[in-house]
Amino acid sequence: MDQERSMDELTEDLEQRRRRVRDDMGGTHRVQSLRDRGILNARERIDLLLDEGSFREVGTFAVSWNPDDREGTPGDGRICGFGLVDGRPVAVEADDVTVKGASSAVVNLRRMDRVYLQAVRAGHPLVYFGENRGGRLPEYIGSEAICEVGHEAIAWLKRKRDIPLATVITGTSLGSSSLIAAASDLAVQVEGTTMSVVSPGIVEIATGESVALEELGGPEVHARITGLTDLIAPDVEEAVRMVQQWLSYLPSNIEQPPPLAPEAPPPGRARLSEMVPTQRRRGYDMRRVLTELVDSGEYLELKPKFGRSLTTVLARLGGMPVGIMASNPMFEAGSLTPAACDKGTRLLCLCDAFDLPLIILQDTPGFLVGRKVEHDRFINKSTMFFEALVQASMPRLVVLVRKAYGAAFGSLGGAGTGSDLLVAWPTAEIGFMDPEVAVNALYGDELAGLEGHERAARFEELAAGMRQGNDPYGPAGTMQIDEVIHPDETRSLLISELRRHRSLPPRPPHQRSLRNWPTSW
Repeated sequence: MDQERSMDELTEDLEQRRRRVRDDMGGTHRVQSLRDRGILNARERIDLLLDEGSFREVGTFAVSWNPDDREGTPGDGRICGFGLVDGRPVAVEADDVTVKGASSAVVNLRRMDRVYLQAVRAGHPLVYFGENRGGRLPEYIGSEAICEVGHEAIAWLKRKRDIPLATVITGTSLGSSSLIAAASDLAVQVEGTTMSVVSPGIVEIATGESVALEELGGPEVHARITGLTDLIAPDVEEAVRMVQQWLSYLPSNIEQPPPLAPEAPPPGRARLSEMVPTQRRRGYDMRRVLTELVDSGEYLELKPKFGRSLTTVLARLGGMPVGIMASNPMFEAGSLTPAACDKGTRLLCLCDAFDLPLIILQDTPGFLVGRKVEHDRFINKSTMFFEALVQASMPRLVVLVRKAYGAAFGSLGGAGTGSDLLVAWPTAEIGFMDPEVAVNALYGDELAGLEGHERAARFEELAAGMRQGNDPYGPAGTMQIDEVIHPDETRSLLISELRRHRSLPPRPPHQRSLRNWPTSW
């Protein structure tokens, strides 16, 4: 008969087991290898995110579902639990590459699901550090194993933006970590990492195509082409700072209002009225305008390399968090492209789900046209963007800065779309199409019979006449827009309107139509 052990002996055994899992992880030599290469391990990344000493682990003693692997899989390649970020409770999950390359497996997915579901139940944001190497073989082989995995994946697929979800890709990401990034409200990719569904080896076996990991899913691929990555960080430290800043704009869950902060004036280096050219064909960078509009001149720009004709940011006005969607004439003259529509839809979903008021600054000649645009699913993308705009129910404040033409006028909150405030600067032009395009369409035959200076003079005469009919005072007179304002009044007016709308309690979750929209399309 075994000798009965005392409580002290039992608790000492517990502590020794904890130390082995938490200090040795998948082996001291593997931990040291990461350290020698200047790479933070999973536990160090968690410590970097959380307030000091606040981490409480869940599932410390998890091991592989496969009995033959249990001795060599401490934590089963995932580290999960709860802690604090700036005093706010959050859930955190991190892939541990020292254990089986952090490959996805039955128990570690179960561990992640347990923490995720508890985060939703308690209303805590979740941050995930992802870099797993795909499904674990041979554990995934066989009908019983794949059925187990199917059960564990459903919780993530059913999410309804109850809590903010952020993913940081910290290494080679294959399979589930890439899919979780796509399901997240924020995806940050560290330079030198990759994100794809399968490896180049599988691609070559399946298709015969030889491709490098970087070509499949490097940061520039997802920042510029797919739009999956919201931000690129030079290192994990900066990625964590980005996530912390992003969380600071959002409530912890859909039942809470967005968090307030003290109001801080913008830098004051220039007045808004001095920043936008009155020459209608001159470009400018709308981000400079944002710097002089928002508190402290600080904002977090999302997807800065994707759909660049539309700038999307999170910021504060009068201490109140807001989303801002702004045409950027520096790129494609501010025209809406399929990528810009995707980018705008994503911000609409985030703002509607978490009750962030949305500010729209318009300066667009319309939708970009051409064969490539049509082939890039322009009809689908523009329709989805417009649907999202009119179904969203958070407060929406629209400023017509300069050009507001065609269907893009409506897609960016123009007359008749239900905006709570629609104002224009005196530089605003509102019409069916840009006057210079309209002149060519209506008077092309007449202009074709003219040459040189005579043709240019007649063109300008016709265009000037059309521009006169597009000024903001006509719709202001018929109450299609609320007011024509001095550009330098913009900040104070927006803050006043935001305060007025904040007097209401947060809208019930069932009224937020975009909360249930897919995260990828």
